[in-house]
Amino acid sequence: MRYRLKEKLIPVQSEDKLREDELLVELLSVEEYRRARKEKAADYRLLQSLEVLQYCKVDMLKDCMIGTFVIPSKQDLLGSTEGFGFYLDKYRITFVGDEEYVLKILCYLEQNQVWESAGIHHFLFTFIEYLIHDEIRFLQKYEERLTDLEECLTQGKGRDSDISRKILHVRRELLRLNSYYNQFHWNENVKIFTSKIEKIECEDANIYGYGFDDFYCKNSGIENIQIENKNKLNILVIHGTLDGGTIENSEYNPLSSKILKEKGFDYVALGHIHKLDYNQVENQNVVYPGSTVSLGFDELGKHGMIVGELEKEKIDLQFVPLDETEFKLYELDVTEIISKEELIEKINELKFEKNDLIEIILVGKRNFEIDRYELYKLISNDKIIKIKNKTKINYDLEKIANETTLKGLFAKEMLQKLNNENISNEEKEIIEKAVEIGMEALGI
Repeated sequence: MRYRLKEKLIPVQSEDKLREDELLVELLSVEEYRRARKEKAADYRLLQSLEVLQYCKVDMLKDCMIGTFVIPSKQDLLGSTEGFGFYLDKYRITFVGDEEYVLKILCYLEQNQVWESAGIHHFLFTFIEYLIHDEIRFLQKYEERLTDLEECLTQGKGRDSDISRKILHVRRELLRLNSYYNQFHWNENVKIFTSKIEKIECEDANIYGYGFDDFYCKNSGIENIQIENKNKLNILVIHGTLDGGTIENSEYNPLSSKILKEKGFDYVALGHIHKLDYNQVENQNVVYPGSTVSLGFDELGKHGMIVGELEKEKIDLQFVPLDETEFKLYELDVTEIISKEELIEKINELKFEKNDLIEIILVGKRNFEIDRYELYKLISNDKIIKIKNKTKINYDLEKIANETTLKGLFAKEMLQKLNNENISNEEKEIIEKAVEIGMEALGI
């Protein structure tokens, strides 16, 4: 099974011709992969890993990434597992093995997923996101089951031996799950904060942290932090929304700058906003460093990390860019372009920086129909990964309204609505959209 990766997954038909630089998602059996691939070192390593699937892993190689997934069955945690591998390079991702399981996911993504920016790394991220999308709720159900069983035991509901046996079974399942979550081993200098506020004591600093581990959180709990030694540097690391909208209504860990100031933190490193943002709260240094790399066209500009030197009441911060690839928007006015062929030529002539990824936004009034999927096929500029059409049909509504035709009657009716002084801007936008749709339907 093969898919072209555009804004959506598009199944490849057997007769379709594929370019070498097309973005592809494919699914092969182990034997199909063995026959289709040349015996490169990466292929050999992947096939070797697939012979004995034990755990999830990723190998970063010179020109590709290979890895394996081993996933417990949520219907039978103590039974079988789902296992498959993948090969990822610049233009494609190939899944190998367990075709039925992977195909179900691909079919779901084909029907339900739209990408703001098409890229192989974006697809892999979405694929993994789907694998874990209900993990928290799934684990919460286990907690609820254990709580119910323990209540039955303490209240004498049912035979103790039966309840104890059920509790033991649940704990065995949780132990099996835990073995999967603990497959990745972090370095000793990495601290994963839990959902409870924790403190790390260093020689000259105390670092407080709190892990936002649910979909939503309406109470950060920072009010309960008590700074014990104000002679040390006191640092807070937390994911949340700083004074965002109405704090009381925020669902993403609301943080009050007033409370942060009162607590007396020397530095607050924030997560949640992916764009670099410095916030000075009087003498309080509160910073969103942003994501280290850009993940799409909604995260424009440079991305990297903050390097700084901290002292009491003094801080020196410096932004260090890390992301070699930068997402950029480019507007192309089509008003003076008279044909689809000329548009394609204009797009192909555009020059961009080596590592840029571009979204073309078509604006102005068009004199021809624009099919974005056709454009994707015909343009040769590999820096352009997304095209957005914001053009309008080039027509003279007043001129058409004078015609004694169905188009004329429609145009006359719409003009009367647009010329109504009492309509709101929102209503005007709706009518203008209706005009455009109507004119397209009538052959303009």
